[in-house]
Amino acid sequence: MSTFALDQIQAQIPQAIVERYTDRAGDAWAVIAREHIVEVAKLVKDRLGFRLFISMDAVDRLHLEPHEQDPRFEVLYFLRNIERNEQLRLKVRVNEDQQIPSIMKVYQGAEWGERFVWDFYGVTFDGGLKRRVLMYEEFVGHPLRKDYPLRGRQNLIPERPIKDIFRGPGTNGVQD
Repeated sequence: MSTFALDQIQAQIPQAIVERYTDRAGDAWAVIAREHIVEVAKLVKDRLGFRLFISMDAVDRLHLEPHEQDPRFEVLYFLRNIERNEQLRLKVRVNEDQQIPSIMKVYQGAEWGERFVWDFYGVTFDGGLKRRVLMYEEFVGHPLRKDYPLRGRQNLIPERPIKDIFRGPGTNGVQD
């Protein structure tokens, strides 16, 4: 993990880091204020060499202790510097009614991650796309939220006609 990058962020944008800590595995993390995530992403990509956007995920903190539930969600960013073989882990904490600025203009690969986080957790991104990435468009809700019902059922939708590019036309009722 790159404590050097976290030190540089803290030195160059001191108001951006809300909290720094080391997890049980010994990895360094920084919690970034949501209004500074784009500025931090530009800094670590352009000046610190973290050009590879690895992935993005979220955590629903609904069932934690009451004092740890606010804000409800944590959005996690995983970045990599290939030259120095370092990984950077950042978090942004956000409530349901808040939006996080999109980093798609800094990292093009973040589009899929932002769509995934919205699709499965309902966290919205200002300037991001609100299109499903894995669930079908008619799906109601966000399945990885802690308040999504375990036995929740979705309405059945009619099967969409698609062209079967592997077996050729006519195998699934679609005409050319």
